[in-house]
Amino acid sequence: MTKDQAESNTSVDITLVETIAEIVARLGLSEVEVEQTGLRIRVARQIIAAAPAAAPVAAAVPLAPAAGAAPAAGADHPGAVKSPMVGTAYLRPSPSSAPFIEVGTPVKSGDKLLLVEAMKTFNEIVAPRAGTVTAILVVDGQPIEYDQPLVVIE
Repeated sequence: MTKDQAESNTSVDITLVETIAEIVARLGLSEVEVEQTGLRIRVARQIIAAAPAAAPVAAAVPLAPAAGAAPAAGADHPGAVKSPMVGTAYLRPSPSSAPFIEVGTPVKSGDKLLLVEAMKTFNEIVAPRAGTVTAILVVDGQPIEYDQPLVVIE
């Protein structure tokens, strides 16, 4: 193998790396690895750095509903149903569907109240007891925290 052949085998095509990086960013991938004629290129990005920056913005969303007296009163209510996990609350099965519950809806123990999406898994939050929904303390698509009151059932 000549020196020119060795250099061409070890030199990296910057355009190829840039193209792969653009694909990674556009598709929201964390990494891509390509191997071609003995040359392996791995392009990776750290998604962890973006999460803390997004968290304060997302945390600011729940503050608006908490400004009123009703959500604050519902937080200490003995009939409050609290979130068992961190995630995103959804009050309906799909954007075009009717909500699972509304204020005034009678529920039985085990009835679906809402969904909490955590790590791309939708978890059903069900009524722990029978009663009537007197308050809904979250809005559709709102980020929620562990043990945050979601609904009040009396």
